[in-house]
Amino acid sequence: MSEKNDSPSLARIDLNLFRVFEVVYRERNLTRAAAVLHVSQSAVSHSLARLREHFSDPLFVREGRGVTPTAAAMRLAPGIIDSLSRLQQSLGYLQQFDPQEDARTFTISLPEQLEPVLIPSLLTHLRKQAPRSRVRTVGVRWSELKLELAAGRIDLAVQIARPADASLRQMQLVKEPLCVVAGPQFEGELTADSYVAAEHIAVASWRRGLSFEDLALGHLGLMRNVVQQCQSYQAASLVVAETPLLLTMSRRHAELINRPLGNRLLEMPLPLPEIGLTLYWHKGMEHDPVNRWLRRQVHALAQNSSSGVTAPPLS
Repeated sequence: MSEKNDSPSLARIDLNLFRVFEVVYRERNLTRAAAVLHVSQSAVSHSLARLREHFSDPLFVREGRGVTPTAAAMRLAPGIIDSLSRLQQSLGYLQQFDPQEDARTFTISLPEQLEPVLIPSLLTHLRKQAPRSRVRTVGVRWSELKLELAAGRIDLAVQIARPADASLRQMQLVKEPLCVVAGPQFEGELTADSYVAAEHIAVASWRRGLSFEDLALGHLGLMRNVVQQCQSYQAASLVVAETPLLLTMSRRHAELINRPLGNRLLEMPLPLPEIGLTLYWHKGMEHDPVNRWLRRQVHALAQNSSSGVTAPPLS
């Protein structure tokens, strides 16, 4: 006589319910989830009731006007989202991708500071290669990147190079040397000692973002005096033009921004490493023809770009 098994079984669940789980997990709101799924809110509620019964857990509990996942739902989410992504990828192999005819929206995560450097050339390129496509850029913290890529909410991410989760794939885009931007009010020779002693302006998107150069200085046992912080290199360069503050950024990006401002570009007096920017995507999209095509476009543009890039702050 066989023993009854009450544990959740794949054979006893409608796989369409996992799609409902994914959308509710992403939207955190039943009304928005219903709109995404093109069903009624009552249909979403009914699907959640079946999932709750199957897993013997509430999965989502009401919070304000939305819902929040339980601990069990948070444990289930990565596996469910990854599996759905792989299934979508498998189905995608049966479809032919024609960039001239495809009208999809590509979503790319990158720090705000990089938008004026990468996006204009990418949009110009895609208008020729994929005229019906659209590009949407978003800012995603490193801690959220894995889930956002796995869920398919973003297609690619551009970030400073760092060790990545095994579920992510990566490709180096560019490496750039650092330089120091100084305005007319900065006087004297720039040496290692004067660089550390000077007042600096830093660029960071996040409230507690750590810049690449500050991390590199920390590895040398040094700390500079940052007296002002802003969110863009354009704004920081304008500040430098009117103050004795120093700004550290990649040389080619500095040339692009500071040429009309009259700021000087000085050699970095300390042995700081070059900045490396990396393109990330989810392993489930490794062989997806659309994602692979988009990766090639971004990589080619980065390699051929003459405008340069500057690494975002760590977050």
